[in-house]
Amino acid sequence: MLQKRLPPFVAENYECHEWKHASAILSQDFPQEWADIMAVLTALRLKKSWIAVGGGNKSKLAGFFDAFLGARGWQEKQFQTAIIVDDQRVDSPTHKIDCYRNGVALEIEWNNKDPFFDRDLNNFRLLFDLRAVSVGVIVTRADELQDIFNHLGRGSSYGMSTTHMSKLLPRIEGGGGAGCPLLVFGIRKSLYEEDDA
Repeated sequence: MLQKRLPPFVAENYECHEWKHASAILSQDFPQEWADIMAVLTALRLKKSWIAVGGGNKSKLAGFFDAFLGARGWQEKQFQTAIIVDDQRVDSPTHKIDCYRNGVALEIEWNNKDPFFDRDLNNFRLLFDLRAVSVGVIVTRADELQDIFNHLGRGSSYGMSTTHMSKLLPRIEGGGGAGCPLLVFGIRKSLYEEDDA
């Protein structure tokens, strides 16, 4: 059913997976957030300059998502959670979510160490159980992009121990997201665009 819900451009240019009816929930219960996600995925082009230049604190790709979705009311979000036993309160704030709006959480994992996927999935699981998040979305890279990184001489910077689809899927299949509905998108070669690097 996922492929039928996706705009043709998204279906053709991303490796797409879902669990626990995430696309049905998003498209029906959160139509504006669904539209925003489809819009940012449609607008994205993976620029050569984003790959050729080493990253800093935040990648150009993450910055693109922040700016695009930020203009539509999405924001970085950290939830202030706590555990209370009798009268003892222990604060346990969550990790920040890259882009959040109205119960929909979106993380961009472009080139972090692969344990960041565990952090994201644990965060989604916890926030779903606390009824703060209804659907978790992860945008990462499809494995096929490695050919482009290698061609540009950047292959060692995007190694096998970094975030890409082959590192994410086994974690989800193993129950990493628990009950949280999940939707994941892998950026494919077809989105690559030469620019002045």
